Amino acid sequence: MTENEWLIRAPVAEVFAILTDGWTYAAWVVGASRVRDVEEGFPQPGHSLYHSVGVWPLVIDDSTTVLQYEPLRFLQLRVRAWPTGEGQVEFVATDKGGDCHLIMREEAVKGPAAVIPHSMIAPVLKARNHETLRRLALLAEKPH
Repeated sequence: MTENEWLIRAPVAEVFAILTDGWTYAAWVVGASRVRDVEEGFPQPGHSLYHSVGVWPLVIDDSTTVLQYEPLRFLQLRVRAWPTGEGQVEFVATDKGGDCHLIMREEAVKGPAAVIPHSMIAPVLKARNHETLRRLALLAEKPH
């Protein structure tokens, strides 16, 4: 499992408002190109958002499903991008003096990506998730 962390200069509630708004997914998740639909009830466990990954004409339609959700503290997702596989992603938030300390963990759990040795895939995931957290911070920190 890879782990990244970021101190976002915004309240935890602002960060979670973005994390739990399925329609913002493509704005901050590296690789997501569009959101096609978000189930009513998202981000409650068992609910999904439907996204596309890639750049036209090589676009894959798939989904992300909420596994666990604790408002303003924890969000765990099952991310699908077949044929590459499935991953599990966790976000853990802590208030740090009015700012949000966010930890993002990810691991491949199914499919071809899950059989790649950790030592080979970890640097790629770390770099991708660094940029994902940077984008999330830019959205949360924007002037109101």
